[in-house]
Amino acid sequence: MEQDQSARGALLALCAYLLWGLAPVYFKQLLAVPAPEILAHRVVWSCLLLLGLITALGYWTRVRALLRRPKLLLLLLVSSLVIGTNWLVFIWAVNNNHILDASLGYYINPLLNIVLGMVFLKERYRPLQWLAVGLAALGVLIQILVFGSLPWVALVLALSFGTYGLIRKQVPVDPFTGLLLETSVLLIPALLWLWGLDSATGDLSANPASLNLLLLAAGLVTTVPLLLFAGAASRLRLSTLGFFQYLAPSLALLLGVLVYGEAFTTDKAMTFALIWTALVIYSLDGMRQRRRVKLVREEV
Repeated sequence: MEQDQSARGALLALCAYLLWGLAPVYFKQLLAVPAPEILAHRVVWSCLLLLGLITALGYWTRVRALLRRPKLLLLLLVSSLVIGTNWLVFIWAVNNNHILDASLGYYINPLLNIVLGMVFLKERYRPLQWLAVGLAALGVLIQILVFGSLPWVALVLALSFGTYGLIRKQVPVDPFTGLLLETSVLLIPALLWLWGLDSATGDLSANPASLNLLLLAAGLVTTVPLLLFAGAASRLRLSTLGFFQYLAPSLALLLGVLVYGEAFTTDKAMTFALIWTALVIYSLDGMRQRRRVKLVREEV
């Protein structure tokens, strides 16, 4: 039974990260639409879809309970602004030929989490984990000093997603209820943006039906991977789930180079090489530590 649950969890995780990795294909279909406008549609349709899911799942008691906790609501207000920034920068990056930078950001994210955990959660880390962080920092530093280019897209995506994870770690709420509150915070600004919009694609009645369907699909693009991920997280150990997290940036990297023709320049090659080395060290250290813990438990 446990094996069946793990197999289902692995399949759900695979599907979730595949969808996240293939997200650039969807956003590339919306090149005619400005990034802030896509973000506004993403917020509106995600919020509507989540309202339906919350109703279907019978989670309204959870929503009402959360509304009575001002401190948690404040944290979700901040997390909504952070994830909104992440979504906006990712959409802009994909549609302005910076998929490689976006991919780099999500490779950096697990290593940045180490620093955030130390600073804000007072977590302690092993020497090899710090070596991994140092190599990632060196990769970014070389790109800045030697090649004179700041990978700001990668850094903003890594920092925003890392901060989002840190905040959500402090909020004991299921993913759907939390995301509903976050999209609700962004809903009014999104609706106001669409209301006052003056762009070639702002009038849905004048758009081709195919474009409007793509805009409506923004809700699915946001929530379906989350549903799959939530299902996987409930069935898999966190350590197992962690192995899937590199699938999405790897797919994005391949799409950027092989499908959309982004140049894998020398500065990017050096930065990626150092960060991949850091991730190998980080992963191997994690596996070694898990084996040690397992041996200790068996001896006890």
